[in-house]
Amino acid sequence: MHRYDAVLTAPAREFVTTLVRRFAPQIAALLQERQRRWQALDAGQGLDFLPETRAVRESEWSVAPLPADLVDRRVEITGPVDAKMIINALNSGAQVFMADFEDSTAPTWDNLMSGQANLMGAVRRTLRFVAAETGKEYALRERTAVLMVRPRGLHLPERHFVVDGKPAPGSLVDFGLYFFHNCRELLQRGTGPYFYLPKLESHLEARLWNEVFLAAQAALGVPPGTIKATCLIETLPAAFEMDEILYELRQHSAGLNCGRWDYIFSFIKKRRLDPHAVLPDRAQVTMDKGFLRAYAQLLIKTCHRRGVHAMGGMAAQIPIKDNPEKNAEALARVRADKLREVGDGHDGTWVAHPGLCPVASAVFTEHLTGPNQLHKKREDVQVTRDDLLAVPAGTITEGGLRHNIRVGVQYVDAWLRGVGCVPLYNLMEDAATAEICRAQLWQWLRHGANVVGLGPLHADRLRAVIAEEVAQLGSGVSPRAVELFSGLVFSPDFVEFLTVPAYEWLARQDETLPKE
Repeated sequence: MHRYDAVLTAPAREFVTTLVRRFAPQIAALLQERQRRWQALDAGQGLDFLPETRAVRESEWSVAPLPADLVDRRVEITGPVDAKMIINALNSGAQVFMADFEDSTAPTWDNLMSGQANLMGAVRRTLRFVAAETGKEYALRERTAVLMVRPRGLHLPERHFVVDGKPAPGSLVDFGLYFFHNCRELLQRGTGPYFYLPKLESHLEARLWNEVFLAAQAALGVPPGTIKATCLIETLPAAFEMDEILYELRQHSAGLNCGRWDYIFSFIKKRRLDPHAVLPDRAQVTMDKGFLRAYAQLLIKTCHRRGVHAMGGMAAQIPIKDNPEKNAEALARVRADKLREVGDGHDGTWVAHPGLCPVASAVFTEHLTGPNQLHKKREDVQVTRDDLLAVPAGTITEGGLRHNIRVGVQYVDAWLRGVGCVPLYNLMEDAATAEICRAQLWQWLRHGANVVGLGPLHADRLRAVIAEEVAQLGSGVSPRAVELFSGLVFSPDFVEFLTVPAYEWLARQDETLPKE
């Protein structure tokens, strides 16, 4: 028996194929609409709240009530779908674990299929892991976090699942296999099929997901509204359509989340040609400034008005075991970030490492008067178009430039080796943070930004610095990773997602491409 047979059963493949045949054309049309809107931005058309959906924003309505196990979400942990991570995250003490097929998982076929098998085991509480180097066995505790799953974004194909001669959308493969195998089992165990939806750019994309949910539930004979999904607001266009996104998913909504790293990337990407929108060093682009502050405030107000959770963003810090002083500094930054979130009215927050769960939990538990803060309506918040586009002040430094190069190259190298979540320089880096690195370099080069310590940035100067950093990294990175990363940075046209060309290389390394 092949190890994927339990995942790729004939009924499961038929279920996913049906979803693909019905919804792949709509996904293709929505991706074309993304390109049209992007071209309009490049031509000078500004972003703003949609006049045609004003009635949705101004009228009174609420999302459907949440199930009991999603009422308290004060700490959520995220990570890839390998067995050890799943067990540790579910055992971490967090209220929710988001198993991630997206930014923290490099989508090799083995990673994806073993991830689905691992989640089937986790739902049924049979998942075990034995560390080869130590013999230590990992198993699920009696009480674990609530499981949520993040499928890939709409833009990523799955070359290993071909329907009618075309690769299926990776999002439908990830969602469909997990939902088909686990929906009924989850319901029997008193929970449900819960999801995170990444990288939405409009309420029309939320409408598509709502239709996918309705079709999937009907196919398995479960009531509409059984599925609950939290949407990440991690693209600049989506920040202008928060009400509309909630409205489209109001039967299935579990709120919105501040996907801060992808949001910074999207801000750069969508405004890359604007010389007035050049961002300073990534470390200086923080949640208490400019467009990030505005969108977080608006997200809380919007969600609480509609009776649903407003989740805070990721703390990328990780424990530093060999340096107590630096570890204390890292934990202090996490604590300050979470204090800001709970003070603003967020109902919960994200961490990337089990070691940070106690810190985040202590902050939220101290300041919450109940399981969430839905009662904080934040009617004092008034966010305008200009607020959502406000560029924070700061500097571009040689240290920031070199850090972007080191992180970007090393992350791409890991991704091409099938690893999507990488600890680098005391931070947990994933595809979103790597996107910031290469997008900033592209933007700084495009506008000849003045780099403190180097002067105006031009192609020869940047090539020299990249060469110096790659030499320092030595044999730790592959020439292919350097080539891919540099190609993205020096491309005349901005490549929309680094994971698209990287995936083409990754998929070719797999030996078999099963077709449906």
